[in-house]
Amino acid sequence: MSLAIFDLDNTLLADDSDYLWGQFLVDQGIVDSSYYEQENDRFYKEYKEGNLDIYEFLKFSLKPLADNPLQDLLKWRSQFIEEVIRPILLKPAQELINKHQQQGDILLVITATNKFVTEPIVELYGINHLLATTPEFLGERYTGNVAGTPCFQEGKITRLNEWLQVTGYSLDDSWFYSDSHNDLPLLQLVEHPVAVNPDEKLKQYAEKSNWPIISLRDK
Repeated sequence: MSLAIFDLDNTLLADDSDYLWGQFLVDQGIVDSSYYEQENDRFYKEYKEGNLDIYEFLKFSLKPLADNPLQDLLKWRSQFIEEVIRPILLKPAQELINKHQQQGDILLVITATNKFVTEPIVELYGINHLLATTPEFLGERYTGNVAGTPCFQEGKITRLNEWLQVTGYSLDDSWFYSDSHNDLPLLQLVEHPVAVNPDEKLKQYAEKSNWPIISLRDK
């Protein structure tokens, strides 16, 4: 029994759910359109370039959770999942997940995108375990702050090690699938790193390291 770890955005999905959630809020008129769209684009560019300040981004991206009642947030999230996420689910990704499940592996998604957005997405793929950046929730509302370590870059390793201590699982014969050079710290840690539709930096590193490079995009 091995641990099979998956990144989410642009790995199991054909786009980035964090960016798309921000765009959805703009399209629905929930946030100030010109400011929010501009900042959403800026942060996404910084992420792809590898110089994102995760705390600056989270202050921005978690604010709509704090500014709105939970009932409204849940309603908007359901609409987002149906209208935006379902169309970018990937059949080859589901087939890979099913393969690991059939082998008796433990499946885990680990993503920088916050748990409020990602939890129902991971459920659609039938994966039981999720490590994601956790928005702080007090009383009946989100606070706009992050709880614990953001699940980003080396933070993914911190969160994973905490999870391994609690669950008793190990990284023996472990797998990690990711598209992003931001995940190199964790890719270097597992026994079977796999680059999935990789960005250029990850592609170059994977080729030099003789890592498998695969595509999960629909044909």
